[in-house]
Amino acid sequence: MSDYTGALEAVDRIVNRESEADEVLRQTVEVLHDRFDHYSWVGIYLVDGDELVLGPFLGKPSPHTRIPLGRGICGAAATEKRTIVVDDVNADPRYLACSIETKSEIVAPIMQGARVLGEIDVDSDRPAAFGPADRQLLEAVAALLAPRLTGQG
Repeated sequence: MSDYTGALEAVDRIVNRESEADEVLRQTVEVLHDRFDHYSWVGIYLVDGDELVLGPFLGKPSPHTRIPLGRGICGAAATEKRTIVVDDVNADPRYLACSIETKSEIVAPIMQGARVLGEIDVDSDRPAAFGPADRQLLEAVAALLAPRLTGQG
């Protein structure tokens, strides 16, 4: 079993076992952060009005606890309703600097239908750290989390 399959199965167990959405998010962040060496920062942002609000995270503290929709890579992923992978954050003008060590980023929206509920944001200290397997994993995790954020799971 690959690390990616194992991580997805672990999140699936969390989603089906835990009763509180906050605890589901916290444990999901922990699984993603702890299982992959190239995930140096993992956080979940939740949509609140026209902003993304930082929820559980692991890694260095971020100065970006509230991000307007449409701003930064996180805001762009929410507005465009699609996963965004940035191989070199320093070459992307949308990047909101959090840590000088961060080299690449992937952001996967958590959606119910066409509605964005939040997103999974992962930074790496390695350039071009995220490939198709990371995208597939985070999009699958986002799909598992969506019902819990709407109270349907």
